[in-house]
Amino acid sequence: MTSSSERRHDLDWLRVLGVLLLIPFHVALIFVFDPFTIMYIRDPVNSHILAEITGFIHLWHMPMLFMISGAATYFALGVRSVGEYIRERSVRLFLPLLFGILTYVLLTIYIQHSDVLSLQEGYTGFFRIDLNQLDGMNGAFTPAHLWFILFLFVFSLAGLPIFVWLRTEKGKSVIERFGIAMQTPMSLIVLGIPLTLAAATGILGDMNPLYYFLIFFFGFVFASDMRFQKSIDKLTWIALAYGVAETAINIIFPIRNFAQWTPQWMALGLMYQMGRWALTLATLGLGHRFLNFTNHILRYASEAAMPFYLLHMTFSVITGYFVIQLDAPVTVKYPLIVVFATGLTLLAYEAVKRWNVSRVFFGLKPVK
Repeated sequence: MTSSSERRHDLDWLRVLGVLLLIPFHVALIFVFDPFTIMYIRDPVNSHILAEITGFIHLWHMPMLFMISGAATYFALGVRSVGEYIRERSVRLFLPLLFGILTYVLLTIYIQHSDVLSLQEGYTGFFRIDLNQLDGMNGAFTPAHLWFILFLFVFSLAGLPIFVWLRTEKGKSVIERFGIAMQTPMSLIVLGIPLTLAAATGILGDMNPLYYFLIFFFGFVFASDMRFQKSIDKLTWIALAYGVAETAINIIFPIRNFAQWTPQWMALGLMYQMGRWALTLATLGLGHRFLNFTNHILRYASEAAMPFYLLHMTFSVITGYFVIQLDAPVTVKYPLIVVFATGLTLLAYEAVKRWNVSRVFFGLKPVK
């Protein structure tokens, strides 16, 4: 995550655990009928328990990963020139993104329609662009789960002038003053207000680029001054308590039950978004408190994280496609898919890391 003198092992652990959680999360969506969720195969059984669990994870999971990615950008610009940074982002983000869309993403999308379409029909259909449905559920073009990689690449380049300036003396002075202002822990919660306004724009639904760019930006800023982390540490348990309470409120009074821009929708929406922000801060606080160490597991998993992210959805869908055909309850199917999908993804990583050509296509540095 940073140079050895600055290494934030807590962020490394949170990144690794966040990526590892993707398979249990996405496999759970196979058993959730919520039309607002995206999964490329579905079991005929709807699990309300898994629906609530995935709803809770959704609150903080992707915001946490974007915060960590913003922090990684701060550290990367400390050891690379602008040109080196652009080249590194292009090779380690854009190239794997392009390769993934043209290979295993295409296969992932085809599987959901494999009973009615030939492979050739699925292939040609994938390159049909439907601007009204970019999730790929209709078999048309989509980046699928690689939307995260796409956003990271765009954010890294679009925000580069700001990020470079913030590393200048004037920029550092601004961040220092901001850090002093945020030393009262509760002041961090106020940053949830611009996030709420960004989310209210409704751009691309849950994949709102404005919302996630702000999260990414906050990650960059927070990494630049330890005052922010100290404030997060003080706020951790309060933020966690509020986030959990808001989760319960959202279960009892779902926002989607109210018409947009009604007073109830706006009040619940503000509470919901503030709850997301609080839980994101809580994960960073818990990570800093309990995960600030390293070992051989972290060293292995840190390198595996990128290929694991890239491939996890494909193996989850392939494994799930066969398992959901079994005459078995969810309590058997769910862990079976998770175990096999995780194992297959790790095996694929072990294969990918052995050749420099494949390493490049999966976001790994070549071995000299």
